Amino acid sequence: MRLGVIDIGSNTVHLLVVDAHAGAQPIPAFSHKTELRLSESLDPDGRVSDATADRLVAFLRECLVVAEDQGVSDLFAFATSALRESPNGEAVIARVRAETGIELDALSGPDEARMTFLAVRRWFGWSSGRLLVVDIGGGSLELASGLDEEPDVALSLPLGAGRLTRERLLGDPPVEAEARDLRAYVRASLAEHVRPLLTSGQPDRAVGTSKTMRSLARIAGAAPRAEGPFVPRTLSRADLRAVVARLAVLDSATRATLPGVSEGRARQLYAGALVAEAALDLLQVDQLDICPWALREGLILRRLDHLGS
Repeated sequence: MRLGVIDIGSNTVHLLVVDAHAGAQPIPAFSHKTELRLSESLDPDGRVSDATADRLVAFLRECLVVAEDQGVSDLFAFATSALRESPNGEAVIARVRAETGIELDALSGPDEARMTFLAVRRWFGWSSGRLLVVDIGGGSLELASGLDEEPDVALSLPLGAGRLTRERLLGDPPVEAEARDLRAYVRASLAEHVRPLLTSGQPDRAVGTSKTMRSLARIAGAAPRAEGPFVPRTLSRADLRAVVARLAVLDSATRATLPGVSEGRARQLYAGALVAEAALDLLQVDQLDICPWALREGLILRRLDHLGS
């Protein structure tokens, strides 16, 4: 069957069409996306502006046309922290439903962590033993650990790369005091929540997912995307420390020239690198394996499980 999933994230709205069957690997067939940059388009009080909502509805209408053209028989949509946390997020969801017919599910933070963990488990398999998953998004950081497909611990913290850049890094590149204050803030915030992960058991495999982690690994020398998803990619703590130092002195335009870094995400990559470095240090992880699947794939897999039951 052809299945379509619309992901409304803090940076991008993305329709992914996959050829999918229960028990088989979902194969990407078509992609349609736009950089709405929802988290950066909020009003000062955190509300989604009418103009941003207009753009969202217009793009979702495009997605409906694309999904029909691609032969999608099952289409679902979800949103993450930017819309979930907005004071008028429910009103925007209601507008989307009324004007497009799309039922938009605003995932909770722990659900994001659980679905990303499911994707990682299915990618690496049971032989990986206990997994520890680190997922840095635009609005939040998700952490999960466990032996099964359902993690024992699933956390979501407001330490997304876009959020931290918007709130705490005004300079481009950031001035030294800003960078130092952000590093301290991230580590203090993370330290308050890592105990359940540290006491749940030593991971057999630590994994990083999503665009920020893939970009950091690419800068550190991981294989380019063109070599395919099955090439092993890793990010060591030592290499990450060098990447952090490199990004600290570059402005966003220069960062965008680095391998694996898109122009739209270049400005927030330094904050993401600081979060990644803090996570590896505080979780006592020396290396992350990079997983090409993340939240979107986890939701597709769960959807297939339900359709096949």
